[in-house]
Order: sequence, then structure tokens, then C-alpha cells
Amino acid sequence: MSSGNFTLPGEAGYEKLTMELARRWGADVIRDSDGTRLSDEILNSGYTIYSTVCPVREHNEWIKAHPFARQQVFLSSRPAAATGDELVIQPMDGFFKEQFEINDTPDAMRFWQVYDRTEGLPLLSEDWRYNPKTACVVIRSKPWRQYSVSFLAWRVWEEISMYNHITNNWDKERLMQLNPYDPEALAYLQSWMQLWCGSHPRTGVVRFTSLFYNFAWIWGSDARNRNLFSDWASYDFTVSPAALDDFEREYGYPLCAEDFVRQGKYCAAHRLPGKKKLDWMDFIGRFVRRAAASLVDIVHRAGKLAYVFYDDSWIGMEPYNGHFEEFGFDGLIKCVFSGFEARLCAGAPVKTHEIRFHPYLFPVGLGGLPTFSPGGKPGRDAMIYWVNVRRALLRAKIERCGLGGYLNLTREFEDFNKAMDIILEQFRTIRELHDFGQPVKLGPRVAVLHAWGSLRTWTLSGHFHETERHILIHILESLSGLPFDVSFISFDDIDKSIPGDIDVIINAGMAGDAWSGGERWREPRIIENLTAWVHSGGAFIGAGEPSALDGGHTFLRAAHLLGVDIDDGERACHGNWAYETEPFPGLFPDCFELPSKENVCLIDGGTHVLAEVGGRPALTSKAFGEGRGVYLTGFRHGPGSARFLLNLILFASGRGLAPEGVSNNPDVECAVFPGHIVFINNSGEPRQASCRWNNREYAAELAAYGLIKEDL
Repeated sequence: MSSGNFTLPGEAGYEKLTMELARRWGADVIRDSDGTRLSDEILNSGYTIYSTVCPVREHNEWIKAHPFARQQVFLSSRPAAATGDELVIQPMDGFFKEQFEINDTPDAMRFWQVYDRTEGLPLLSEDWRYNPKTACVVIRSKPWRQYSVSFLAWRVWEEISMYNHITNNWDKERLMQLNPYDPEALAYLQSWMQLWCGSHPRTGVVRFTSLFYNFAWIWGSDARNRNLFSDWASYDFTVSPAALDDFEREYGYPLCAEDFVRQGKYCAAHRLPGKKKLDWMDFIGRFVRRAAASLVDIVHRAGKLAYVFYDDSWIGMEPYNGHFEEFGFDGLIKCVFSGFEARLCAGAPVKTHEIRFHPYLFPVGLGGLPTFSPGGKPGRDAMIYWVNVRRALLRAKIERCGLGGYLNLTREFEDFNKAMDIILEQFRTIRELHDFGQPVKLGPRVAVLHAWGSLRTWTLSGHFHETERHILIHILESLSGLPFDVSFISFDDIDKSIPGDIDVIINAGMAGDAWSGGERWREPRIIENLTAWVHSGGAFIGAGEPSALDGGHTFLRAAHLLGVDIDDGERACHGNWAYETEPFPGLFPDCFELPSKENVCLIDGGTHVLAEVGGRPALTSKAFGEGRGVYLTGFRHGPGSARFLLNLILFASGRGLAPEGVSNNPDVECAVFPGHIVFINNSGEPRQASCRWNNREYAAELAAYGLIKEDL
């Protein structure tokens, strides 16, 4: 077994196991985890020590003495229909009462709103009153209209602590979270950080378990609908009266409850961001950077490194907002289920990038299924996750890897331990390849176009299993392991001028969402610039409902480039163009299929239908000037998807489908490094593959999930 670049979770009481696995897996670092501690024997064993700190949830005693420094959120009650001239609503009805408490202080009541949802207008203050004894709102209503109450609530149980207690049956104190926006709370945190550093002399790296504000995770009282709302990119949990007042003073306009609850739909990242949301994100982001940098500075003055975990309470520290280096972090740690998450980590502007493998060493996984418990198969799970991540690691360098959780759980699961033997050997092989230089990339330079642009580089709003319904996340996952230069651009970029180094633009999403673009397609200059760019030789690939927006002469605003439109009901009396399919040889791997979409129609006779499903066009191509538009009805990451996407990008940009440096087997991918070529088998069965490079053929026979490196 090779060694180094691996972080092992240790555990007091299991010193022998910790040392055995540290030697077996070549660890150079031992860490603690939430719910575990390291004994003196482990601390003094000669390994570098990572120590976990969570700035906002380890201070229950202080928070109990300062309850007004707790964090808050705007919540919106479920709409209720009035049957008479008075309606009573209990705002907390339906919410998990162990997570939230009503904030009915005078300072908070300034921001409460009652909405007539039927008319879409807020009520005047004299038309409703709050009864603190019953915790109900009494509304002067109009019969048969619907009303809701938007109110501030204290978050009284920190969400990650809540999840771990309920999922992992923790029997310990429930943690709360303090709000560092409160000056007294921030001063306390800075003092606490100094004391902590002084009391941990063996710690080499302080591992911030994220920072201050958790992603929005609103639980319901009914187990049948526990997860009312979650969004890993949402800023809903950052509000407080003090912050709202400061925002108004700085930006010159106020924010209200409706700006956050948005008709009870909240500020999900898949909704098109407006000025108010972007301003609030900028405001909170600057505060988070200032406050966190003060803690990082304390860590550095204590002679320690500062790493941050990019999950959970990461709000305000987007790695691609152009300001990440202001934190001063020495490393970024990212838990990864998928390839796009590894790419997100790899591009962050820090010295060290580290990924946390799944499954975590917990009895059950995020979905509630067993992992390290009876019925679980953590070895199988680990290899499946690894195969997803490994593709991306071939394209972008990650320096370190590790595990998290309870190490003692591995004792009964040797299948997992053997899987980790394989994973770590392959990880170190790939890492070493990057030391020789960057892997070879194919010619087309690809840009992904959506409303968030570079801010959401290699992500949407969460892990794959939480954003699975969005077509773009499937494209990103397949794209993460392909040998292309990939950038992320916004409609503001298109409005200025399309960068000259882009060959292919991909736009994918559902009508009206942030990924397709929604209202941004109403701007003529965006259409003009994109049209001119394609005409001069660019390739525009649209998937799902790209550029979709109602109210125009076409539903897809880029229909003239794609050659197809989507009938939203306006063309029920119109005829359809007849066509014959014209398959392009080699474009589709045998195992990949496109979904059907019933309302796709051709806009003229110059559009070529490359594939149909259910009697409707599923993949089309249209020449426009020197460029080309390509439309596909949908896309799902899975067997053959990455090879299809690679072929499609090459086809759209006018390249051949069999370039050098690409495996001849869709189940096998390869990458060319200076002096080396590496093959990876993404299949659970043995596979053979070959690849041409510099007019020479390289062949490989790979075991299930195998990796082979050859010298050039």
C-alpha cells in the first residue's frame, strides 16, 4: 500500500484500531469527527492532527445566557381559506416545533406580514393582530380568500445536530447556533477561538466544520412530509432584525418578509435571482468574510493551518465569487458523492484541496438506508461513489482525501476496508499523474450558460441526490469527467459580449428556472449576441426547455438557432413539418437513450432530425451561418451518457467523433498525461479497451472498476 495524503478519523477507546487502519491505509493525518474525540495516545502518536471546530454550534451555555443572539429565519404559514369575516391562523402549524420557536419580540414584529394570497397583496397592520397567549394571528378576512402569515422564528435546534440526533440516535445535548452578526456573539467567538487554540497544542490543522449559516433546511411536524424545504445555496437562514436594518441603511431600501418567503416557495437557487436577493447575498457575504477572516487570523497567529469544510454552514463563502481568498484559508475540504463535486473542490483558490469519501462512517446514510449497520453494504457503496468521483479526478487535481465518522463501525465490515484499499491506491496513482503535468484536453472549449454564471461553477444547489430532477446536474456530472476546458457564464456575460475563446455553449433547464434563464431571455441584446456568435461559427446546445419564455413569437427564444420549438398550446391548430430521421453514425453509444417530449416541433424544413422517440424529434441539428444549433429533449447521467455528451460536443463543434486520446469502449475512459496514459473501467464487469495517441495504439484489459496506467 502506498502512503500519504489521507486523513483518517480516529476515536478514543479504539486506539489499536486507529493505529492499525492508519498503517493499513497509509494515513499521514488523524482527525476527530462530530461526536468523537481523540485520546492522548492518538494525539501523541506522531501523526498530524486535524481538530474539528464548529464556530456556531458548540456554545450552548453562552447562548442560553444570550438568547437574543440565536439565529432566525422567516417562515410562511400554510395558506388558509377564510369562510367568514374572521380567520385565525396559528403560524407554527405544520412546522417542526423542536426546530423553531416564534419570535414575537417587538423588534421582530416589525417584519411580520399577513398576505391575502388570493389577491397577492399584504394586509394593512390594522387588519390583523397577534395574540401572544395563543400564539395565533387573528385576521379581518374576506370570505373564500386565502391568507398566510410570514413571521420571524428562532432556530432552536441546529440542523446538523438535529439530523444526527434523529438519524444516528445520538443521546447527548441538543446544540443551538449563535448568530455572529450580533457584535457580542462575534466578540465571544473571537475570544473562544483564542482559548481553543491555546488548549490544543497538538493540533496542526484547525478544520472549520463550515462557518456560520447553514443551508436552508426546514422540517415539518408530519413524518410523511418531514422535509418541507431544503436548498444548499439558499440564504434564508441569515436574517435578523439587526442585519435587515443595516442592509436598509447601506443599500437605501428595505427588505420585507415576502422577499424571503416568496409566496411560501422561499428563495430556492433554481429560481431566477433578482436584485434584492443578489444584494442580500453580497451584504451577507461581505460580513461572513470579515468575521471568518478574524477567526482564521487567530488560528494562523497560533501557528496552525486553517481548513474549511464546504458543506452544511457554508453560506457566504462561495469559492467562485472572486473573494474567497479574503478568508485566508489554507485548504478546502469537500464531501463528494459525485464527479461535479470533486470539480467544484478542485478549482477553489486554496493551496490544498481535500475530498471526503462516502459513505461516511455512520450507521445509516442520508436517505435513511443502512450503511454500517445490519443490511448495509458499505463496500459496494464506496466503490460506486468512487467510480463517480474518479472520472473527475482524472481531469482536475485533488491533493488529499479522507473519511469521516465513527471508525469503530469498520470492524464488522471488511468489505468496506478492502474497498478502501483499492480506492486509496487508485487515488494516489491519479494524484501522482497530475504531478507530471496537466492531462491533455480536446479542442472544443465549452461554456455552461445559466443565470448564476461562474458563482455556481460545477454546482446547482446541492448534492446529486438532492438536485437529481434538474437536467443540468446530469449534464454537469457527465461533463465533469470529459477532456474539455469548461467554464460557467451568466447572461450578463452574454449581454456584454461572448468571450472569444468559447466554442460551445450549453443551456439546459426547465421553462422559467435559473438554469434555462427565464426572464433574461426577454432581453433583445442577449438574443442578438448569441445569434451573431452562432452565425460566426459557435455551437449552441440546448437541452430540455432551453431559452424557454412565454409571450413571444416562439416559446424557445433560441428556436431559430435550434431549429425546433416547444408547443405550449398556442399551435394546436397549426400543422407540423414532416421529416425523416437522419442518424449520424457513431453518435449514440448502444446503452444511451434520450427521453421523449411530446410537444417538440420543427420550425422549418432545414432542421435535421438525428433521432426521434415516440414519433417526435428527440435530437436535432440546424446549421446557422458558420455555426450550428443542436437540441436534445433531455439528458440523464448513466451508462453511456458521458460518451454521448462527448460525441455531441464534438459533433456540434464540427470535430470528428474518434479523436486521439479517447477510449474505443464507452464503459472505459482514458486520460493522457505527460509520459503516461491511464484507463479507468466505470463498469462492474471486466472490460477491454484501446486508445490511439500519437499514431500508436494502447490497449488495456481491466477488472471491474479497475485502473491501469501505462507509459507512453
